Amino acid sequence: MTTSVRRPPRRMPGWAKVLAALALVLALLFAGIRLAVLPGIKDLFGTESHDRSGPALLKSIQDMSRYDAASGNFQVVVDLEKDAKYLPDAIRGTRTLYVGAGTVDAYVDLGKLGEKDVTVNSDRTKATLRLPHARLGKPALDPDRSYAVSKQRGLLDRIGDLFSDNPNGEQAVQKLAVKHIGEAANDSELTARAETNTTDMLQGLLRSLGFKEVRVSYDP
Repeated sequence: MTTSVRRPPRRMPGWAKVLAALALVLALLFAGIRLAVLPGIKDLFGTESHDRSGPALLKSIQDMSRYDAASGNFQVVVDLEKDAKYLPDAIRGTRTLYVGAGTVDAYVDLGKLGEKDVTVNSDRTKATLRLPHARLGKPALDPDRSYAVSKQRGLLDRIGDLFSDNPNGEQAVQKLAVKHIGEAANDSELTARAETNTTDMLQGLLRSLGFKEVRVSYDP
């Protein structure tokens, strides 16, 4: 009578487990792409968005004493590239081409006028005003007109996005877009246009009140 000896099951090597897991991930990614391409399947496995945000809370109220006299629309193309020092771009590195559109307002602060800045003659027919020069407000990026044209990422960056709370973040290119828009506004004639519009507004207002001569000047 012979007895059979059971052989212990062979254990899969560690490197084989890693390859199997990687193959499974690639298979799932490929299957997701195939499902997104097939008609009708996308709607079956699609996602829905639900806005469960709470009500907006009023934190503070500020009285505005400035006159927004002009507004400029700007657009800039940002090409931001980040490279690793010792790795090729295919492994580690990103490059984003981003179109940023936004506005910059130019205003005159009328709240800083003092008694010496406004003079009126005795019969109220002549008025002289001395105003501070126009200033630029902060650039405001328009999300509806700003978008990423292309994004190139290395393999390690793509893997990192899987574990990131904010994958494909565009904060860096958005900050650069705001910076370039602000620089373009400084180089433009937006403040000069704001002062011209402010002068026209004040002259029209005071003349409608009976003043025949209205002079508006700006601090040197």
